[in-house]
Amino acid sequence: MASLMENLIDILNKESDSYDGLLETSRKKTAIIVKGDLEALSRLTEEEQTKTDKILNLEKKRIEVMKDMANVLNMDVNTLKLTKLVDVLSSRPEEQKALAAAIDRIKASALAVQQVNKQNSELLKNSIEMVEFELGLLQAMKQAPETANYSRGAYNTGDTMGVSRKGFDAKQ
Repeated sequence: MASLMENLIDILNKESDSYDGLLETSRKKTAIIVKGDLEALSRLTEEEQTKTDKILNLEKKRIEVMKDMANVLNMDVNTLKLTKLVDVLSSRPEEQKALAAAIDRIKASALAVQQVNKQNSELLKNSIEMVEFELGLLQAMKQAPETANYSRGAYNTGDTMGVSRKGFDAKQ
């Protein structure tokens, strides 16, 4: 049981360190989103994915250790949670304290990552809205008023003043 507990605490600490690394990357991402540097954002997103994969692998290891602990403690795997495990360890105050500290640390790290990601999501949403607004302005600028030119059959020709509808001119 002691080695399983040490292994669990070690995994939780590694997971917390990984969340701290992800938090640092997410904070860098905030500055890049504000700058609007799409190339750097792409690179950072790849880095973020690598760190997320590492966290998922640690999570799988944690689940395996929890299954082993549930077997040793003769408890149901589905109902054994970390907080319940802290209560079970009341007879071992050293391990209980270490586990509680690891749990608190990982909760704080995960919450901080969640908050920064929420902020980044809002920034991206605002950036998309700004791009859509600017595209709308560009489209509106292309729609100049029609002239009063008529064809031989007395129909309006639909010509516009000063704007060509041919699209982008690379020669300008």
